[in-house]
Amino acid sequence: MFQEVFQALQNNQFLEAESLLQEMLLASPENPDVLHLLGIVCGMQNRPDDALRFFEQALQLTPDNSALHFNTAKALSTLQRDMDALEHHRKALAIDPDNPEIWLNYGRSLDNLRKREEALTCYEKAVVLQPQMAEGWFNKGKILGELRRYAEALQSYINAYQLRPTEPFLLGIILHYKMLICDWADLDGIYLKIQQDLHAHQLVVEPFGFQGISTSEQDLLESAKIFAKQRFPARKKAVIQSAPKSKNEKIRIAYLCGEFRDQATSVLMTGVYESHDPEYFEIYALDNGWDDGGVLRPRMKKAFKEIIDISQMTDPAVVSLIEDLQIDILVNLNGYFGEGRQNIFASHPAPIQVNYLGFPGTLGAEYMDYLIADPIVIPADSRQYYVEKIAYMPNSYQANDSKRVISAREFTRAELGLPESGFVYCCFNNNYKITPETFDSWMRILKAVEGSVLWLIQDNVPAEENLKAEALKRGISSDRIIFAQRLPLPEHLARHKIADLFLDTLPYNAHTTASDALWAGVPVLTLLGNTFPGRVAASLLNAVGLAELVTHTPQAYEQRAIELARDPLALRAIQDRLVENRLTKPLFDTVLFTQDLEVLYKKMVERYRANLAPENIS
Repeated sequence: MFQEVFQALQNNQFLEAESLLQEMLLASPENPDVLHLLGIVCGMQNRPDDALRFFEQALQLTPDNSALHFNTAKALSTLQRDMDALEHHRKALAIDPDNPEIWLNYGRSLDNLRKREEALTCYEKAVVLQPQMAEGWFNKGKILGELRRYAEALQSYINAYQLRPTEPFLLGIILHYKMLICDWADLDGIYLKIQQDLHAHQLVVEPFGFQGISTSEQDLLESAKIFAKQRFPARKKAVIQSAPKSKNEKIRIAYLCGEFRDQATSVLMTGVYESHDPEYFEIYALDNGWDDGGVLRPRMKKAFKEIIDISQMTDPAVVSLIEDLQIDILVNLNGYFGEGRQNIFASHPAPIQVNYLGFPGTLGAEYMDYLIADPIVIPADSRQYYVEKIAYMPNSYQANDSKRVISAREFTRAELGLPESGFVYCCFNNNYKITPETFDSWMRILKAVEGSVLWLIQDNVPAEENLKAEALKRGISSDRIIFAQRLPLPEHLARHKIADLFLDTLPYNAHTTASDALWAGVPVLTLLGNTFPGRVAASLLNAVGLAELVTHTPQAYEQRAIELARDPLALRAIQDRLVENRLTKPLFDTVLFTQDLEVLYKKMVERYRANLAPENIS
């Protein structure tokens, strides 16, 4: 009868195979092979609960079966019970220590539990045992990337690509990691191949990495739609209207994020949480990250009704939690960036779901109702490139915290590695935002302004070495490219005082780094882009009353940077206006921003309660 079961499985007749196995189980209720196969067949039908039940019954009969422990661990991991899975991974390895598949899956569970160093050890063991295992190289690359070992991660991803060039989204990951270390060899060729594959609707690039190089809103939309459909498909159809609440009840908002700590999202948002009107709003934090013990966490604890740790909760449990809390608006502060939980949104547990801040663009998913933006980052003629309806803020879409602390520490040029004299251009953006075209502009600027230097953030050693080499290729001494070590934010803001002008990047602008510079009193010179990520600095500059620092061509950008270095009085006038505007213009008015945001939230709820579908609002 086993032969009939295997024949049914070969023909993808899973129900037939299961029926045959159930007959065999009736005849031999304690046959571990039948129980094991039943579990496997249930797993093939995406029924991990049933699979686990059969595996556990089989294990009681044959506790020393490596394959059974392996499959039990896989079922537990599918159920997001990775901590329980670890025991079975270890037992499987104790019996079969040279099985690369066991090491691979052990690594996955450790990875899911954020035990990254241990996971890396497992993946390394897997690829040593089986060097042709593409998935092992891929997973090793992922962990190395999370450990900020970008050059090693890139090589692992390349190894995976050589073994399996059709791996979904892998070529786009390779492109992003090349940009992370500023390795620009064949960048154009890879980008062209990605565009061609994308236009053929292939699974070639993840949206986040693609934003760093793409200048096409249509391409970014296409990449997001493909990614959402493949990785985070809708799990149930949204119901527009259920029993409406009384108009007198508070609007319940849950912010779901993996970065409720001293990280860019919270740097921007903490003041907003504090400024929400408690008479009309009740706000919750659904935390998929961790408490870092930083300075922002106590402020957030005080602002929220509750911070709920969802990091170890399964997706269905979080969905039930949101439904039980009767959340009206669920705000996605991650999107495709950071420690997000996109599958939660795919289940549409809240009547209104909002994409905001963490990912500057469309998520390409029909279950996201609104995207919070402004008329600069998404002009009216660009709305066609967004799946969400646009909720327009009147000023900049970017939140800012007017309590952002600047250290009183006084830095000297010498201790920062800067020359005692000369104009200091700076850009503290992540290195992946630096494209060859932007770097070309910067080198032409340095060449035109004698004695000037470019001050960048020290993100990783390979990027630093590559950028210095690229400068030499363009006839600029590498000594004029100076790298700043990462510091705590108050000290980082304080050292901005040494810089004269912040030079922005394109096609992905400075976002939090731009508002950092403006808050610290350093003017930001930008070039207006074609996409949401490339228009953010223009949005910030307009909101702080410095629209004249928005240029529209690379030539104008370079000329303005040179002019400001040569005209200290003009630069001083701009700096003085920035210092004044910081406290009078909308950009850093956290209370005003929150009031404007609440107007949008109220309009969303009004439409929902009136049984109206989402629409563009302002």
